[in-house]
Amino acid sequence: MAEGFKARNLSVLAYANGFTLWHYITPDFAADVDTAGYFADARDMLRVGDIIIANTNRDATMSGGLFVVASSGALGVDVRDMTAIGSSNTD
Repeated sequence: MAEGFKARNLSVLAYANGFTLWHYITPDFAADVDTAGYFADARDMLRVGDIIIANTNRDATMSGGLFVVASSGALGVDVRDMTAIGSSNTD
């Protein structure tokens, strides 16, 4: 079961020209994180086009990737599916 969004696990890495690069770490799976409404409590901070570097499923087999904020406003926040980084390890 998903733990859900934790504000303390979301931090700003860089900000410029109305764009923010974030980092987020969670034991939740990427599929849970990209569910519409997951970041609802951060709707006042996240803007369309922001990028979130994420480490997901950290308690089992950690995966990492990028989420792009697709919508953010009074109705909540939605991010696009995670684009994985380093999805394979052949050694």
